[in-house]
Amino acid sequence: MQKKAQYTLAELASYLNATLDGDGDCKVSGLASLADATITDISFLSDSKYVAELAGCQAAAVVVSAEHADKVQGNVLVSDNPYLGFAKISCLFDDRPILPAGIDPSAKVAKGIRIAASTAIGPHAVVETGAVIASGVEIGAGCFIGADVHIGRDSKLAANVTVYHGVRIGARAIIHAGAVIGADGFGFANDQGQWRKITQLGSVTIADDVEIGANTTIDRGALKDTVIGEGVKIDNQVMVAHNVRIGKHTAIAACVGISGSTEIGSHCMIAGGVGFAGHLKITDRVFITAMSFVTKSITQPGSYSSGSAMMPTPQWKKNSVRVKQLDALVKQVRKLEKEITKLQNQDH
Repeated sequence: MQKKAQYTLAELASYLNATLDGDGDCKVSGLASLADATITDISFLSDSKYVAELAGCQAAAVVVSAEHADKVQGNVLVSDNPYLGFAKISCLFDDRPILPAGIDPSAKVAKGIRIAASTAIGPHAVVETGAVIASGVEIGAGCFIGADVHIGRDSKLAANVTVYHGVRIGARAIIHAGAVIGADGFGFANDQGQWRKITQLGSVTIADDVEIGANTTIDRGALKDTVIGEGVKIDNQVMVAHNVRIGKHTAIAACVGISGSTEIGSHCMIAGGVGFAGHLKITDRVFITAMSFVTKSITQPGSYSSGSAMMPTPQWKKNSVRVKQLDALVKQVRKLEKEITKLQNQDH
């Protein structure tokens, strides 16, 4: 749908493939939460724990599932997936400033590079020799695009993104401020107590429709490329080490650390703060809960966790002491089991 200032509910219902119960000519010009919405906004309910907020909601319309449609006092768009509806509508009201097409006078672009008329290169950006920049690309202020980098059409790089030489970025990528793509992986060989650098000869390949968060780093491979699959979403401050491969449509939350040569499958969800040891293989459709430490490969789909949940400090201190005693307790239990087995054999 073409972006504009206002949308009728009939237009939004068609856009979402939702069922409208109410005034199709009613116009909305914004999107807001149930608690904050006004008569010019559309809102949504995707979590039943917020049902009580429907009673006081002032929105012009609410996107809900059929289960909760009768609880809305006003216009309703009934959707099988209200949260997806919210995501789609949010794109219509995106107010992110658009970089004007053309090359800012302060940018430094190497000679001989072909720049499409629809490409935008912001102030103080640098584009080195051999780079290929497709149509519709936005390169924000202060970005560095190294030699022989390829950036696919309609990709958006926010301010101060650094893309090292030889990196390949697909179409419609979104890379947020401060991300670093293609720095050297952490590779060293020990030479009688001194560390000798292993030159990283691979690069990074990023497929179409990938989003990379602010200050995330993706290292280049040692010999082969580090590979980010189609549709992967990576949050802020994630560390992706050399030779890592991430399968298509996997989502990775903030502060995850992925050690070298780990392979993560497709359609996985990795929650915040998860750490991966190196050289692991994670199969498709795995969900790993927050702050887990993954030390072994995972061969079966499903949900995995490690660590302990928060508890009152006095209880945590007691449990910590008991954990230190586990080895002694296990030995004592095994000894008692042997004694019991011995007595049982004597009875027979």
